[in-house]
Formats: sequence, C-alpha cells, structure tokens
Amino acid sequence: MTFNPLKEKGMSLDKQLRNWHQIAGKPYNKNEVYCYTRTRQILMNGIEIEGWGFKHQFNRFVNELDLEDRQIISRIGRIENTQQITNNWMCPEDQSVLETTLGYEQVAVDLTAWLAQNEPDKYVKEVFDFGLLEDFDHLYRYAQFAYTREGIKPSDIVQGQTDVIIGRPTQHHHNCNGLRLRKHYDKSTTSPQTKVNILTVLSGEQQTHNFYAEHGFMYGDHVLRETYAEIKDVEEEHVTMYESLIDPSETMWEKLLLHEFTEVCNYYTCMEDEVEERIKKYWEICLDMELGHLQIASEMFKKYEKRDPEEIIGSEIVIPCRFLSQKDYVQKVLEKEVNKRLAANGEFYKSYEEIPEDWASYAVQEKVAEISAPSENCIRVAEIYHDRDIVEAKDSLMNKETQILDRGLQEKAVAHNTVMPDELEEMIENHERREDEKEKLI
Repeated sequence: MTFNPLKEKGMSLDKQLRNWHQIAGKPYNKNEVYCYTRTRQILMNGIEIEGWGFKHQFNRFVNELDLEDRQIISRIGRIENTQQITNNWMCPEDQSVLETTLGYEQVAVDLTAWLAQNEPDKYVKEVFDFGLLEDFDHLYRYAQFAYTREGIKPSDIVQGQTDVIIGRPTQHHHNCNGLRLRKHYDKSTTSPQTKVNILTVLSGEQQTHNFYAEHGFMYGDHVLRETYAEIKDVEEEHVTMYESLIDPSETMWEKLLLHEFTEVCNYYTCMEDEVEERIKKYWEICLDMELGHLQIASEMFKKYEKRDPEEIIGSEIVIPCRFLSQKDYVQKVLEKEVNKRLAANGEFYKSYEEIPEDWASYAVQEKVAEISAPSENCIRVAEIYHDRDIVEAKDSLMNKETQILDRGLQEKAVAHNTVMPDELEEMIENHERREDEKEKLI
C-alpha cells in the first residue's frame, strides 16, 4: 500500500501547541532501551534542529512572503523547536556524555550504511561509503575512552548490532576543506530518494558536530578533550561534504518542501519501526504534525512558485533509513576502501598511493598533528588498562584488524604517536597470552 503524504491532511497547526509536561516528556531507561530506539531519538533530534534552523533562514532571506505567511512559518518554527526538545529530552540524566557519544556514532555508521545501499545515484553512494568509514573509526576511538574512563563496554550501548573495531584512522580524516566539496546533484533530474537521503545524513552529522561542540569540553582528561575537538573538526568536514551535494540552484520554496518532506519521511519510518510503545505513539503524533506542516509548505509552493509540489517530492513516501545491523556491508566497504582519500575537483576517490605529493590535505594533517594525534593516544590509554585496544566484532573482522590498519595508514603525514600495525599486533598477542595464563590459574 502506497502512502502519499501530499494527500494526508495531518494535524492542523492550531492544534499543535503542547503543554510543558508534554514537551519535556519522559526519558527512557538507559539500561533497558533498545539501541535503535536511542538512534532514532538522536537522529530525530538532528532532523528537528535542521528544520528549526531552516525556518529562521527562510524568514531572514525570503523577501516575497506576505505577513500572514511569514507568521505561519514562524509558528511552525516554534512547533519544531518543541519537537526538538521532546526528542532531545528523551535522553536520561544518568546517561553519560560518552555513552551518548557511542549512540551518536552508531547512528552515523548504521544510518550511512543503510543510505549507501539504498542510494540510486552512484556518485552520491560513494560519498556515503567514504563518510561511513570515518564514522566507523570514530566509534572505535570513543569506545576506548568509554571503557577506560567509565567501564562501559561497547555492547552496553550498541548491543552487538554494530561492530567496534579500527577503521580508516581518524588522523587521516583531516583535509583541506576545499577538497571535501563534491559535485552537486541536478535538481531537475535527481530522485526525491537522493534528496531526502542527503538531507537526512546532513542533519545527523550536523547534530553530531553540535553535540561534540557543546559537550566535549566537559571531561577533565585532556586527551579525551582533544579527541572530542579532533573528531568535532571531522564532523565539520562531513557537514561541508554532504551539503555540497545539494543543488545550490534550488529555490527556497523547493528547500522548504524538501525539509518538510524529509521530516515526514523520517517520522513515518520511526513510527513503523519503533518497538517502545510509548515512544511509538509520540512518533505518530510528530508524523501527524509534520504532515500538517507539509500541507502548508505545499500550498505556499503553489502560491509563490505556481508549480505542483509533486515535481519536487513525488507522490510517495521515501524511506530514509531502517535502523538495522549493517555489519556485513560495513565490513565489505572497510576491506575494500579503507585506503581511499579525497580527490580534487569532486572527482571519485583515490587510494592514497595515487594522490600527488602536493596533495593539499597533507599540509593540514602535518599541522594539526605536529604534537600528536589525540585519537591515536586513546589506543595507548586502552593498552595500559586492558593490554590492547577495546574491540567487539565478529571473528572474521577481528582477525583482520592489523591488516586493516596497515592498509589504512598512509605513508606521509603520520603523527609520531601513531600506533603502528606491528605494535598493535604485539598488544593483541600480549593480551591473548595473559588471558591464557589466567585460564590456567582458574
């Protein structure tokens, strides 16, 4: 059965204001919540932040709105602000910043992997695959600190749905930001699926950047603080990369439609997939609200652009993400593309063996890591506590960790504190030997 959002009236804007008890809501229990309920909560927080921010940009830059319509846009912004509060406030007070961070990176990995497999545009798919391996390594880096600082095992948060092991090393994610710019799609020929996919991942990455900006300083451990700063900077690059895929010739009215459509599609998917009954009902309410917003945006589009909204968003719902385990796909991309780097002028990616000596990112990497790469220190800290790095992955991947690291490390612009493949192999062997010794004593 098809679902055409343009034929659904949704909730009237006049009925969408809620009281503070409803807005603040009730947090989930971090010890009982399903990991993909947490990822939905995190993603929808980011989706609403993007929607709210866009409404303010819309009112700042769109001149032809009459006063009544400007007031309506402002009222929708107010409602989306309260939705964002509810989404964000689902997070309980006893969930630490690091625990929440692991959730953020699980969103990035499993969302981007889903998008890549369901992306019809080959060029956009490769962008998703490239970003995927960077977020995959971020999850691994933060997992080291979560264990050594707070005794949190990755499985406590990702619940075995997402592998936690080394990816493309974070120290190699720092680039000349101009190289992050990709070729944008053609708005007249690109499918609504691609447009929604990009706006969804962009919203998630933007919110991840904001979360690290607002919380990374809260730990006294200087290495951890520096790591948050380092990865926050990568998230800035991700925002630059994903937003560059959007056709800049889209009108603000087209963008308004796409924002509301993206919110509808994501809440629809959340409603379909949610296992927590209380939260599922909330997703249903938000979907009803966003259908109302989409109707308003559609009418404004007809009024100001004299065009049919179906030209932009089609006549069927788009599924931006099903939060499901993506282990097999991630491993396939990891083994195939861990050595890829950014090529200039929006070209497809190249292996680091193919990039020129004067590659613009080398100068950036050498400067930011001239003292050390904080993300490398996390492994050395883990070695002190655990003999080796903290890894939770299926055997077929764990057995290849040192090979992945060897293939992922480039020869130039490598920080002096880098854990090299032979060092990692020695850590693993020492850990296994000590575990065997413990077994003999039992």
